[in-house]
Amino acid sequence: MQRISIAPGYEISRVIRGGWQLAGGHGAIDAEMAIEDMVAFADAGITTFDCADIYTGVEDLIGRFRLRYRDLHGQAGLDRIRVHTKFVPDLGVLPTISRAYVEKVIDTSRKRLNMERLDLVQFHWWDYEMPAWLDTLGWLKELQSDGRIDKISATNFDSDHVTAILDAGIPLTSLQLQYSLLDRRPEKSMVGLAAQHDFALFCYGTVAGGFLSDRWLGKTEPEHPLENRSLTKYKLIIDDLGGWDLFQALLATLRKVADRRATDIATIASAAMLRRPGVTAVIVGARNRDHLASNLAISDLVLSDADLAEIETAMAGTRELEGDVYTLERDRTGRHGSIMKYNLNKGE
Repeated sequence: MQRISIAPGYEISRVIRGGWQLAGGHGAIDAEMAIEDMVAFADAGITTFDCADIYTGVEDLIGRFRLRYRDLHGQAGLDRIRVHTKFVPDLGVLPTISRAYVEKVIDTSRKRLNMERLDLVQFHWWDYEMPAWLDTLGWLKELQSDGRIDKISATNFDSDHVTAILDAGIPLTSLQLQYSLLDRRPEKSMVGLAAQHDFALFCYGTVAGGFLSDRWLGKTEPEHPLENRSLTKYKLIIDDLGGWDLFQALLATLRKVADRRATDIATIASAAMLRRPGVTAVIVGARNRDHLASNLAISDLVLSDADLAEIETAMAGTRELEGDVYTLERDRTGRHGSIMKYNLNKGE
């Protein structure tokens, strides 16, 4: 597993284990098995884990995993583990958010994760019309100063608002964003902005909730309701790009590339993103270790210029998605925004 430094003394694996699929809405979770799976991922070299305060139960699971990993490998082993959580204040809280609220939620994450200092906190804000987002970042910076947060980062902010954050004197270590073969919105300006200001890009959605996989090759277009929120979310992206037939043509191309590399479509889809300019790491959601071998292969898979050109040719007929990073999803009355859940923060 390739590793990379994103700040002095701060190294991560280039494949990050995502935690959303361990939260509600993706099926029942066996906690003990989930912890054993995390140990297997870490032992194999995927030592960076992504979660959020709103992923129900996931911070608790990772906190228990950290204690287990320390018991197994000592403090030196635990020191290789990085946990990236998120701070996602509820939509209903935004008009009246306070420093006390921010402190309470951060302290809850620290307690759940069994961490005195959170490694990296990725800040999300639902509605730019609620003006306290810069104040909130300032409060996070105060919590960083008193040792409760190591790195401050963001998730799903667009280019204009990232620029405003940087102009306010709040440096970002990273930005987590939806970026995949299907969703190229970050290439409009965010990739260049990240290069200019030296912050890392962590990509989620690289397998489009499972659509970019062999499971869907040659299948008829699914009807709603779909199996989970991930599939619902990414099916909307497929529709906007041009529909199921174009998507199937892309899958067929990815299968040809996968055949040449003796691997699967999902691995090709993530590996192709890891080689795009500015991409530091890809976040791969996993409910268990069934695909661990494939996840490990992502960072070492060698794709030729011809492979990548073939994929680009298959994308040539697709439409450009509207807006910047997360623009579609911020319209709460639109197709993309209306499926979101905006008040999930149950910090205690």
